[in-house]
Amino acid sequence: MAGESDLRKLLSGMRPELNPGRYVYCTLAARVPVGLQPIVTVAEPEGPTVVVAQEEADALGLPYEYVAAWITLRIHSALEAVGLTAAVATRLAAEGISCNVVAGFHHDHLFVEAADAERAVATLEKLAAEQR
Repeated sequence: MAGESDLRKLLSGMRPELNPGRYVYCTLAARVPVGLQPIVTVAEPEGPTVVVAQEEADALGLPYEYVAAWITLRIHSALEAVGLTAAVATRLAAEGISCNVVAGFHHDHLFVEAADAERAVATLEKLAAEQR
């Protein structure tokens, strides 16, 4: 099934969903440890960055600084769609909410500061309603 690329449809139908838990960004010196179950993995020259559940990082003694909430935009966005990330990030920035975006094949995923989770979801729901 092809993803949606119309920006108005993407925004009006994005249905932001707050996933349970708290998530942290960790940078590793080498490979991802066996058994670690990252939500996101990014290969960087300095070593892999992983986003994992905070409990998992704590259990393995992995250092982190940023504690995030994970919001999934429940609309199948096309990877070639233009403007969704910009519109979402701009609206959250206007509310003083930081946002780290990861695009999956089916959905876009936002990591916002844990303390801002509910406010971020409300802001995104308002943005969606404005497009209907």
